[in-house]
Amino acid sequence: MTTYAVGDIQGCYDPFRRLLDKISFDPDKDKLWVAGDMVNRGPDSLATLRFLKSLGNACVAVLGNHDLHLLAVDAGLRKPRKGDTISQILVAPDKEALIDWLRFRPFLYHCEKKDITMVHAGIPPIWTLKQAKLHARKLEMALQRHDYYKLLKTLFKIEKPLGWESALGRKKKLRLAATYFTRMRFCDEQGRLDLDNKSDHPNEGYAPWYNYDQAPIAGKTLLFGHWAALEGETGLANVHALDTGCVWGKYLTAINLKTFERTRVKGQR
Repeated sequence: MTTYAVGDIQGCYDPFRRLLDKISFDPDKDKLWVAGDMVNRGPDSLATLRFLKSLGNACVAVLGNHDLHLLAVDAGLRKPRKGDTISQILVAPDKEALIDWLRFRPFLYHCEKKDITMVHAGIPPIWTLKQAKLHARKLEMALQRHDYYKLLKTLFKIEKPLGWESALGRKKKLRLAATYFTRMRFCDEQGRLDLDNKSDHPNEGYAPWYNYDQAPIAGKTLLFGHWAALEGETGLANVHALDTGCVWGKYLTAINLKTFERTRVKGQR
């Protein structure tokens, strides 16, 4: 059995299937980890979501910001945006099953045997892995409730402080945890976010979330997507960036989690 991890597919179904063919992925023997943003912006989000769901236990996928956007649009809490490619999902006969499958995905996945952790965007340098797991589980429990729209109502509101404080109320903590897991790129050592900068160069006082040597998660093996501007490079041997810009016409990348060898195919455009 081989375990592979792949970055942001974003509805790029054809490159995704070509990548699986290139690595000879066999769902009866192998396992696939997906680092979030399964849907949106690419041309076939519906086929992508259906295929990932069909893999059953052979697929482990965490939630990304585009996946949460789909859930919020379906719940009537957000309007579709220019460039969205989720409309086919919203009118599909199996929409309810697909939406339920999506909202039961985790925000963080940790494999004890491999001691590897996967999130969509990142883990703030103020948290231990144990704390990150706890906050992820709180989010997952709220999203899996029958009234999950109450959580979605709060997740897209951005307000200060953009950093963790023990005095924050429950809703603000959930919102900020979701932002860490699905939108973070740069932060300071106290976990205060710079959400406006999507480049690979930090503004003064900030650094990539994984670049703090004293952070509790420093030295752990981490996988994440979300950050196409990095082009798969973090400069750290134990931190692996998986978003290589497939939806922007660059590459879709899979990484073998035993050898850490990378395989890529040309992207959508």
